[in-house]
Amino acid sequence: MNKELEHSFVELLEKHQNIAHKVCRLYTNNYDAHNDLFQEITIQLWRAYPKFRGDAKFSTWMYRVALNTAITLYRKSKRTINTQDFSGVEFKIKSEDYDNTEEEQLKVLYKAIRQLNDIDKALIFLYLEDKDYREISETLGISEVNARVKMNRIKTKLKTILNP
Repeated sequence: MNKELEHSFVELLEKHQNIAHKVCRLYTNNYDAHNDLFQEITIQLWRAYPKFRGDAKFSTWMYRVALNTAITLYRKSKRTINTQDFSGVEFKIKSEDYDNTEEEQLKVLYKAIRQLNDIDKALIFLYLEDKDYREISETLGISEVNARVKMNRIKTKLKTILNP
């Protein structure tokens, strides 16, 4: 790949890496698994980047790739994330320090969200990221009405989990 493409990819990845970190936090339970999944998401983004047409915002596209990567690996490994060896490309990106010890409320919420199925996790994640239902439906490939209905059901499930 040419240097210009690599440069634009690294810039966008640095700018939006929190998206990948949030997906990793949602689908992993420890630091090593988080880092492995982040690496795998980065690899999948890089592989798909030449085909990114810009029809959607980069962040929307990144959500979709990151969530699909996490869900695919999560299902394949039955809750253990394995990574692929990708020694052909080395990126030099500035990594943001990621604090694994956030507030207790956030931990409780994430623990409850982990009990949801894969699609529901992705939907609540996008909702918590302040995405509107149109963008959620585009990212997940479902109708806007379906996204709204599912969201109401997820809220009810989470209330039950958090307040038994």
